[in-house]
Amino acid sequence: MSTFKDVPVDVGIVYEGERIRANDMYFELGGLKVDHKFELVKAREMGEIEDGKIDIIGPDIKEMEEGGRYPFGLLVEVAGKQIEEDLAGVLERRIHDFTNYIEGFMHLNQRYDVQMRLSKKSFQKGLNSFKIIGKILEKLYKNELPIIEKIQIIFITDPKEVKKRYDEALKIYETRDAKARGLKDEDVSVFYGCSLCQSFAPTHCCFITPQRYSNCGAISWFDGRAASRVDPKGPIFAVKKGDMIDAFKGEYTGVNASAKERSLGEVTKVWLYSAFGYPHTSCGCFEAVAFYIPEVDGLGIIHRDFKGKAVNGLPFSTMADSTAGGRQVDGFHGISIEYMRSPKFLQVDDGWNRIVWMPARVKERVQEFIPKEVVDKIATEEEAEDIEALKRFLGEKKHPVTERWGKVEVEVSPEEVEEEVAPVQMAQITTAPVSGGGFKIILKDAKIKAKKLIIKPIKRKK
Repeated sequence: MSTFKDVPVDVGIVYEGERIRANDMYFELGGLKVDHKFELVKAREMGEIEDGKIDIIGPDIKEMEEGGRYPFGLLVEVAGKQIEEDLAGVLERRIHDFTNYIEGFMHLNQRYDVQMRLSKKSFQKGLNSFKIIGKILEKLYKNELPIIEKIQIIFITDPKEVKKRYDEALKIYETRDAKARGLKDEDVSVFYGCSLCQSFAPTHCCFITPQRYSNCGAISWFDGRAASRVDPKGPIFAVKKGDMIDAFKGEYTGVNASAKERSLGEVTKVWLYSAFGYPHTSCGCFEAVAFYIPEVDGLGIIHRDFKGKAVNGLPFSTMADSTAGGRQVDGFHGISIEYMRSPKFLQVDDGWNRIVWMPARVKERVQEFIPKEVVDKIATEEEAEDIEALKRFLGEKKHPVTERWGKVEVEVSPEEVEEEVAPVQMAQITTAPVSGGGFKIILKDAKIKAKKLIIKPIKRKK
C-alpha cells in the first residue's frame, strides 16, 4: 500500500487489529453508550455527486472534547458504470477495513452498532479533522475498488442530524435484508466466506448462506455474491458447499475445508445451525450473543445495544468477551439479528422453542418471525431480571423447555431421609455445558448411574 504523504499519521495494513483502550482514547464515536450511530453507503448516478467532496455536519474533531463520546453518522456516496445498489452493503462493510488502516484509529462493528475511537497519540500528531479521514477513505476506496469512479463523503456529528439520518438508515438496512429472505440454502451450490474480522480474530471466518447472515448482520448471501465478483481476491470469497454431511446441523465438506484453511487448522468442523458441538466461530462484531442458561436448560439472547444485565447477571460486554476471538465456544454463540429471522435459526437446538429470555427491544424487532405458540412464553427484562424470576415465568407460561426439566425438588418432612436404591440409569446427556470457577465441563453422550438417592427437606426463605 502506498504511503500517504499528505496526512499526519501512517496508513497501512499493519495497523489492522490495533486496540485503543478507554485510557488511551481522545474520543469515541458511537459505541455502547451512545444511542444513535450509523454508517451507510449509497449508490448514486454519476451526475448526482461531486467527486472528492468531503462535508462535515456538526463539530469537527478539533472541536470535540477529550474523553467525550458522541453520536455519529458516516455517509459514503459512490458512482461508477459498474456500481449498482446491490453493491452498497458490500462497499459499506469495507469502511471497517479502511478506517482500521489508519494509525491510532479503531473501528468496530457496523451499521447501527458502529464504534470508533481516536487515540490521543494520533490526535497529537495532527489527526484533528474528519477531512483527513475522508481523504484517506477516498484514496483507499478508489485504489482497492477501481469500479468506483466518483466518491463523496459526509461526516455527521450534529446530534439532531444524526438522529434524523439514523432513522432513514434503518429503513435502508431493512429493505436490503428483506430481499434475501426468500432464498434457501438448498437452492444454491455456493456459499460465501468473509475474513474481514481476522485482524481482531485470526481464526475466525464467517460463512454466509441464504439462511445464515454474517454475524455482523451486514453481509447477506447476495452481498457475498456481488463482492466476490467485483473483487475476487478480496476478503469476501466464494465457498463451494461440497458434499452434504448433515443437512439438519448444516455441515458441508466445503465449509469444513474452508474453515480449516482460513483458521490455519484451528477449526476443522462447523455446524451452521447450532450453538453446541461445533458452532460457527464468533469474531467480535456480532450483533447479539445467544447464551446457554443451565438452570433452565434454555438459551437467552442479549444484543449489543442492551445497556442492562442479562437474566444471568452478566452484561453484553462480559458475554461478548466469552464469545469472541474466533473460538468455538459451546453455549456462547455470536449471531446477527437477521439470523433470528431465519427458519434455520439454531434449529439443532430446537430453535425458538429453546429461547427463554431476550431484551424487549429485540423481541419486538423479530416478533413476527417467532412462532405464535411460543412468542408470549419468552421472557424479557420486563418479566424476569434474574434466574428465579425466569423459572417462575417459564413454569407459569408452560414454555417448551419446561418439558426438559426433571423433578428438581422433592419435599419431605420433617427429617432428612437417606435410602439405598437399586442402580438407576439417568437419561442420556448429549451435550450439557456447565460453567463455573473458571472451568467449563461438557458432558457428551454420558450415562449417569446413581447407587444412592438422598432426599433432603427444602428450607424455604421467609
